[in-house]
Amino acid sequence: MPGARARLPAGIWALGFVSLLMDVSSEMIHSLLPVFLVTGLGTSMLTVGLLEGAAEATALIVKVFSGAWSDWLGRRKPLAVLGYGLGAASKPLFALATTAGMVLAARLIDRVGKGIRGAPRDALVADLVEPGMRGAAFGLRQSLDTVGAFLGPVIAIGLMLLWANDFHAIFWVAVIPALLSVALLMLGVREPERPAGSARSNPIRRENLRQLPPAYWWVVGIGALFTLARFSEAFLVLRAQQGGLAIAWAPLVLIAMNLVYSAGAYPLGKLADSMSHRKLLALGLVVLVAADLALAASDRGVLLWAGIALWGLHMALTQGLLATMVAAHSPPALRGTAFGFFNLASGLALLVASGLAGWLWDRMGGASTFVAGAVLGLLALAALGLRRPAAGAR
Repeated sequence: MPGARARLPAGIWALGFVSLLMDVSSEMIHSLLPVFLVTGLGTSMLTVGLLEGAAEATALIVKVFSGAWSDWLGRRKPLAVLGYGLGAASKPLFALATTAGMVLAARLIDRVGKGIRGAPRDALVADLVEPGMRGAAFGLRQSLDTVGAFLGPVIAIGLMLLWANDFHAIFWVAVIPALLSVALLMLGVREPERPAGSARSNPIRRENLRQLPPAYWWVVGIGALFTLARFSEAFLVLRAQQGGLAIAWAPLVLIAMNLVYSAGAYPLGKLADSMSHRKLLALGLVVLVAADLALAASDRGVLLWAGIALWGLHMALTQGLLATMVAAHSPPALRGTAFGFFNLASGLALLVASGLAGWLWDRMGGASTFVAGAVLGLLALAALGLRRPAAGAR
């Protein structure tokens, strides 16, 4: 195991800044896209919902195949470059869009790119570092990714004020960080060589999938259950608006959450390299339950913002940790496939959770959504406690 002062490889830092730049670009657009569709193109809210649902479903389907493809190729970087390249290629289409159909095409290309790059990139992170540094590596990448997630909306707000709500001009600006992201990935990341004599084999054949141990499938299951308790962050924004937050300031909710997330992701990811994974995941669930209860109790004031901050803290505690756990329980030759199945299960759970959250909100009000989240969090915590760790497991 590397010493406590061991440094993360330059490739991990490069991947982190690749994520940061692409997130700046994407969030500059996505933070304005619903308003652009409704006010700029006259699109209905139903169409907006269907568009987003189609985009996310596309990304989910692609994720499994891209991870398995990277295992078959024995290479991660080419697929990561393809995925980020498609994301960059979609940005000018948003700037040129004059109809909802053009926006849909751009969103589908963007989500296909996201689906292609996700699992190979995560597998590449695990390939680049020793096992004892994976928590820090995933935490750093997630932290820099999240910096982009709050910088994008901040830049978008500033440019909207500066350029009198010129959506198309802002979308053109978003092209720049996307192109820089692809260039940095191509020039700044060197993939480890595949071991000599490695044979190609279909990763999703039954005999290969049997190499994924029960401990891996348990991580997939607990990750999906965890995600059922963590619905879309859009409901945080809706809760704040319910309490009177002006629409113009709605991005502040995600900015505040992502500030906490970004600040905590690296140190807490590093903590995962020396602390029991189960205990750290349990702590993340406790923090999520506390966030849900605070948001259920109030839609304004100290409790609202405390709930938003706790939500960001639970993300920092758990997202890099779950990726570390997937890497720890999957053989190197199937690591892309392992991340693909994990991302698919978690993504489907998020769709179900967000649908349930919306249904509860419509039927019983905003507070009920967060009460249900707290109950699901407690159920996940109970499931975590029921399974005894195997010998030597963390």
